[in-house]
Amino acid sequence: MRLVTFRDPNHQPRAGWIQGSGVVDMSLASDGRLPTDILTFIRDHEKYMDIIRSFNLTDSEPHYSLDQVTLLAPLPHPPSVRDFAAFETHVKNATERSGQSVPKEWYEIPVFYFSNHQAIMGPEEPIPRPKNCRRLDYELEMACVIGKQGRNIKAEEAEDYIFGYTIFNDWSARDLQFQEMKVNLGPAKGKDFAISIGPYLVTKDELEQYRTHDRYDLKMMARINGKMVSEGNFKDIYYTFGQMIERASQDVTLYPGDIIGSGTVGYGCLLELGEEVHRWLEPGDVVELEITGLGVLRNPII
Repeated sequence: MRLVTFRDPNHQPRAGWIQGSGVVDMSLASDGRLPTDILTFIRDHEKYMDIIRSFNLTDSEPHYSLDQVTLLAPLPHPPSVRDFAAFETHVKNATERSGQSVPKEWYEIPVFYFSNHQAIMGPEEPIPRPKNCRRLDYELEMACVIGKQGRNIKAEEAEDYIFGYTIFNDWSARDLQFQEMKVNLGPAKGKDFAISIGPYLVTKDELEQYRTHDRYDLKMMARINGKMVSEGNFKDIYYTFGQMIERASQDVTLYPGDIIGSGTVGYGCLLELGEEVHRWLEPGDVVELEITGLGVLRNPII
């Protein structure tokens, strides 16, 4: 299923799924048996999926056409957001651009930072360039969403804890980021102003057709103002989501709705590509990220 959060014609936020060229409101379709928000759905999704199967709601007629609603971030208020750096090519390219080399510790453990779970943006939502930023960047990533509570989860068991996947754009103010990281802290202000996810939260069964062992064969692309600037594939990731979840859950509890970002695919940002390929983002630019099976996430810069 491609789950969505949307604003209905009465401007109320609702939860549902994409059906053909329209949107089904899950609460209306189930006479109130299903919730009106996606986080509640995730927290008790096994019960709610049983309701969907029993009523065969996936055959329901859409309540609205897509032009009658506004798609919001599919999970507007996640409990937490952790973003990893799991693609070797990206890490190599980014460190080289900074005049450094990949530390040996990167090959020993998957590393992450906490981002701002209160700064989640949805498809088509304008992204304000931070006031003191002149090196605004996109990051082409994929994220998984945790489906059930767990602690000290083993990598080989992590699949049971994943609810679904979405496109993840970790917007980066590179000048702010590098300034603060010189004192061995951050990224913080360089990252905390916006994260785009969407347009859907795709349940994990939808990606099985693309599975290659413990990875997925998913083409990843980024366009700026309609021009292709980044291309990669998720199967090239160095650390799997299972390994990331094992690391994230070590001695702490993960909760339903927690977001785990993959980090940027190789050549999936302007920092790697260099200004010889494309200048830094400016107001008026439109960034589109596309991943096989997950749709297109589009945001204008203001």
